[in-house]
Amino acid sequence: MSYPITFRLALFLSFSLTSSSSLPPLPVFSKRYAPSSSSTSQATPSDLLSLLGSKHNSSAVNPVVARELKSCFKFLVPFSPVEPTHRKLGFGRSKLAGSSWRKQNELIWWPPEAVLELARLAVDSGGDPDAIHRLLDPTIIPVPDCEGSKEERCVLTRTPYGRRFICEELNLYMQFLFELIVDRGPSVGLDVTLNRFDLFHGHLFLAKNSGRLGILFHAKEYPSYDKQVFPYNMGFCQRGSNVTYDDSMNLRNILWLAPNPGDSDESWVAPVDVGSPTHPLC
Repeated sequence: MSYPITFRLALFLSFSLTSSSSLPPLPVFSKRYAPSSSSTSQATPSDLLSLLGSKHNSSAVNPVVARELKSCFKFLVPFSPVEPTHRKLGFGRSKLAGSSWRKQNELIWWPPEAVLELARLAVDSGGDPDAIHRLLDPTIIPVPDCEGSKEERCVLTRTPYGRRFICEELNLYMQFLFELIVDRGPSVGLDVTLNRFDLFHGHLFLAKNSGRLGILFHAKEYPSYDKQVFPYNMGFCQRGSNVTYDDSMNLRNILWLAPNPGDSDESWVAPVDVGSPTHPLC
């Protein structure tokens, strides 16, 4: 079965399973609420996840830090979920094509059952990356030559092969997320393209304390070299780039969080959303 280039890019993710607590603190600055220079507030990945979690979790975040974090978000999907309506993605075609704005929102607020099961597994395993690895199809798939990358000696992945989830519904949902970002990016000032210079990968992570599952997508990965605005040589993968370094780089980090499971098999204590954190917080 052949896939268009956008579909291949969506499934050959740079799925670096990491713990949110391993990331460095995120600096937060505010002229209005800034404390003394000796005790400047610091936002952490844990604060970010808590703020986007349940009301109980978000209330535990320092109010000053919470204010600063909230001011840095531009949501691609409104943070106001409806009643649970778990949907299944159709096979063989993109769910974005022909679907309404509200249906797309619902697929983010309440993902298909396969995604919910993945989210619960992440939490039940205590944030164990191996639990996710076991859901991957063992079939080794060579990474394709994406848009002449091999000719330029550009290596987009850590290994020369990739794998997909055994469950096709999970693969389709990953494709859906990529295409949703491209489709809605302009609404928040982020023009994104699915190509090897721009949006082609995401980092799947498990929060160390809660086990919550998420993906941090990176757009505009290889801006073009420019003596005035971006005088940096990023190697072979930058060659031929038409990605312009401008203010939209502040929105290049797109965060997707899976729902946060509750105590029972049917309960979910936090919705899911897609936001675009701005620089320098994430």
